[in-house]
Amino acid sequence: MQMVQNSRQPDRITQDAIFQESNLNNRSLIEKILDDLVQPGSSLVGADHIRELYQRCKAGEPALLLLEHYSNFDIPCLFYLMHKLGREYADAIESVVAMAAMKLNEESRFVLAFTEAYTRIVIYPGRALEAAARGTQEEEEIRKAKQINMSAMREMVRCKNTGRIILLFPTGTRYRPGVPDSKRILRAVDTYIKGFRNAVFVGIAGNVLLVNPESEMSEDFLNPDIVTFAASPVISCSQFRNAAREAAASDQTPKDAVAEAVGRKLDEMHQVAQLARAEALSGSPAATDSDPAP
Repeated sequence: MQMVQNSRQPDRITQDAIFQESNLNNRSLIEKILDDLVQPGSSLVGADHIRELYQRCKAGEPALLLLEHYSNFDIPCLFYLMHKLGREYADAIESVVAMAAMKLNEESRFVLAFTEAYTRIVIYPGRALEAAARGTQEEEEIRKAKQINMSAMREMVRCKNTGRIILLFPTGTRYRPGVPDSKRILRAVDTYIKGFRNAVFVGIAGNVLLVNPESEMSEDFLNPDIVTFAASPVISCSQFRNAAREAAASDQTPKDAVAEAVGRKLDEMHQVAQLARAEALSGSPAATDSDPAP
């Protein structure tokens, strides 16, 4: 496969291979695939909010983009739709650097070839660390995770202070029907929000790459579909975080309160995306109805 031949990133992550710039040769091949998968009627509601986030980021205000997560084509579709809107939107989305789990590098060369088409900072994700801590190599894995994540945080600080938007999936994993924990917002999102000035939340309805629950990511199912993204207005991170913490229940930690608030905001934006997609579907009877909402 041409994309695998083009691949240039390592399939084993160390603290010295954390920041990975986009492979545009593979990007162009992915866009050809998306030409077939992303159906007429697909849209990005609130794209101007992402453009505003970028303008503020360039002016020195660190910016965070928080997305729902349903498939490994969430980022490709986001870039694809923004580029369709013109140069200013393309410039905004090209500033994005995604925080990406190292599994995307290490599971297979095929998955890596797709993943590396977009600029990333590779991290050892919290969910993987929780699993490693229960294993027989706990100390070794925890040491490895700390080294990788310390390097990742340094790269993130560098990027956010040089006009790059940081993209984060607050669940740290793709949502899978029948797996409620895959919808859980990680408590670490509180730390991210604390470190940024502004944020935009993005909901997603529709899915062109369905999770295969019985196999590896390389075996996910292609699914031509109308896909709608919905971006919130730019939000002050400090105001959002303070409001969530002040509203925390008596039996709730501040971090949990912020995580729940993030989940509610993403649910709100999902409903906006779902409504826009429903309107598009009503005018496109041939489109599939694969809304990923639980």
